[in-house]
Amino acid sequence: MLILLPPSEGKAAPRRGRPLDLATLGFGSLTAARGRVLDALVDLCATDVDRAAAVLGLGATQTELVLRNAELRDAPTARADRIYTGVLFDALDLPTLSPAARRRAATRVAVTSALFGLLRPTDAVPAYRLSGDTTLPGLGGVAGVWRQHLGPAVTDALGAGLLVDLRSTTYAAFWRPEPALAPRVATVRVLHEHGGTRKVVSHFNKATKGRIVRAVLEDGGRPRTPGQLADLLRDLGWKVEETPPGRHGVQLDVVVDEV
Repeated sequence: MLILLPPSEGKAAPRRGRPLDLATLGFGSLTAARGRVLDALVDLCATDVDRAAAVLGLGATQTELVLRNAELRDAPTARADRIYTGVLFDALDLPTLSPAARRRAATRVAVTSALFGLLRPTDAVPAYRLSGDTTLPGLGGVAGVWRQHLGPAVTDALGAGLLVDLRSTTYAAFWRPEPALAPRVATVRVLHEHGGTRKVVSHFNKATKGRIVRAVLEDGGRPRTPGQLADLLRDLGWKVEETPPGRHGVQLDVVVDEV
C-alpha cells in the first residue's frame, strides 16, 4: 500500500541539522528533476526578492520566506515528518505513532512536494516555500515538471499494492493514475454533513484525512482493493460510501458531522 499525502503550506524551520543532500532522499529517480527545481527556486530568490515574492504569491511581510529559499542548499534539515505542519499533519502526528506504525509509515506514506516531487517521512529536508501551482522563471510550472517524472516513481513504489490518494486538487495534477491502475486506486474525499447538506470543508477534510492515515497505520491492515479499504475504515468507525469505479479509480466518501 502507498498513501499519497499533500504537503502543508506551513513548515517548521529546524535550527540545526545537516545541509540538504538530494542524493540521500527516497525516490532516487527524482534526483535530477529535484536539482532543476531547486536551482530555479534558489536562483529566483537570491536574485530579486520583490520579484520572487510576487512569483511565490507572498505578501510584503513575508520576505523572510524568500530569503530562506535563497539559502536552501545550506539550510539545516530535519525529517519531513517534523518539517510539515498544519491541520492534516497535526492530526496525523507521525512522530507520536507507535514504533510499528512508524515503521509502516516509512514505507507506506509519501508526501507530494512542489520542490522535491515525493518525500518519505524520514527524508531530511529544509523548510521551504513553494506551492504546487507556481511557475518558476526559466523552468515553467512545477506541476508540469513533476508530471513528467512522478508516474514511474509512484508505480515502482506501489508495486502490486493499493494506492490511497489523499492529495488536494493542486497536487493531484502532478500525476494521475493510468486507467490500468484504476482497480487498485482509492481516492478519499471527506464530506461534512450538517442539516441534511453535505459539502467539502477544508478543516474537516484535512483533519479527518490525518486521523484516517494515523488509524490505518496503527491498525496495520493491508487492504488491496478500494472495497477492502472502505471496509477497514468502517471497522475503524467511519461512515464510508463508495462511488462507482472510474478511469482513475474509486472515490471513497468519508462522511463526518463533527471535527
